[in-house]
Amino acid sequence: MASWGLKSCSEEESSSISRSSIQEARQSRLISRQHGVSKHSGDRFIPNRSAMDFDMAFYLLTQTRKEKEKAAALASHPGQTYGKLLAERLLPNRNRILAFQARPPASSSTAEEVSFDHHPKSDAVNPEMADDYYLNVLDWGSRNILSIALGRTVHLWNGTDGSTLEMMMAEDDLGAAASVSWAPDGRYLALGLNGSDVQLWDTDSQRLLRTLRGVHRSRVGSLSWSNHILTTGGKDGKVVNNDVRIRSHVVHSYRGHRGEVCGLRWSGSGRRLASGGDDNLVHIWDLRRASTATAPRTSQGPWIHRFDKHASAVKALAWCPFQSNLLASGGGGNDRCIKLWNTENGTCLDSVDTGSQVCSLLWSKKEKELLSSHGFGQNQLTLWKYPSFRKIIDLTGHSSRVLCTAVSPDGCTVASVSGDETLRFWNVFGSPETTKRSPPKPPPDLEPFSSFSRIR
Repeated sequence: MASWGLKSCSEEESSSISRSSIQEARQSRLISRQHGVSKHSGDRFIPNRSAMDFDMAFYLLTQTRKEKEKAAALASHPGQTYGKLLAERLLPNRNRILAFQARPPASSSTAEEVSFDHHPKSDAVNPEMADDYYLNVLDWGSRNILSIALGRTVHLWNGTDGSTLEMMMAEDDLGAAASVSWAPDGRYLALGLNGSDVQLWDTDSQRLLRTLRGVHRSRVGSLSWSNHILTTGGKDGKVVNNDVRIRSHVVHSYRGHRGEVCGLRWSGSGRRLASGGDDNLVHIWDLRRASTATAPRTSQGPWIHRFDKHASAVKALAWCPFQSNLLASGGGGNDRCIKLWNTENGTCLDSVDTGSQVCSLLWSKKEKELLSSHGFGQNQLTLWKYPSFRKIIDLTGHSSRVLCTAVSPDGCTVASVSGDETLRFWNVFGSPETTKRSPPKPPPDLEPFSSFSRIR
């Protein structure tokens, strides 16, 4: 697998890669590794100029003693250690003044990865990637920036230029980040913390704008935006709408879950909200019927529909982009099913047993396809054809369950994070569509028969 440097979809081959070619590429690479196939360029005792960064080498050689001491002090911080590891992956030549062999070419596979932990585990190096099914620690914003929460630290990766940034490190009393979610504009990021607080950050200035306190009594593991409304789901079973523009931000509250709320998704229209919980329930809520009162635990509650067909916790939720009333939900280890719901009449349209825990769901924006991620089986991602639910392909590579997935703004690339402390990128949904330009119209005097009158 290649390192962190993700190629944008525009850099991929112009023709889309077929599903079978994904497996063929992986098999050919495995065969070449088993037979020890390798290519060398140049003599190993002669520095390779193309493999060196002379600007970085000059800086390292001329760096003052004071600057080196300051850099060493910063590097001793646990959060900075991980940042250094990322920098080494992003800038592979920055620590090599002389390079005797060029780096291997980039992988031609459709999956690329970055490992969070390249050394034996220790408190300083381990980024504290929690293998917790109930958390939502990955999101890809509309400005092509990926956010990932690693313990008390939140990192940003820019998919346009490949740069990385450690945005914040939460204080000890606030606890680790349990969820992240980008606002629709892709500039503001919401963080749900283990200590029950919710933070709003301006990522352009790396500044904490406000902290929403008193909304929940315990960790906030799920978040979802609808315009200026930030909906939060907590371990206390509450679902709360927060209007981030006003001082008294709590405007609506939903009660219906008897366990932790681990999944939240607003529909594309922003009118309906789906919530999934540790109580094996899925609720469909309507913004117009929201109430600050506690809902009775009966079928006559303020929810529109209550789905109780899953046999385990429901974290994976996804609204269909081409059929507004269609919702997909996935159950945990004791359920293993993906179910499709008609949210107008509350009927279950289909159900398929995937054979393993369903951790996340993503609809393709281009084709009638659904991507699911799994745990405790092959730890794979599976692509399904809708509406037949025919399996197209299994994408394997993670060695632990695939906790979260997120799709790029152009709808092509999927990022997946796993309990094995790796973040991988998959070219699942093809290449971005390029706008075809119409040929320039010739001047009137160059057009054939330009001197004749036109009928139309």
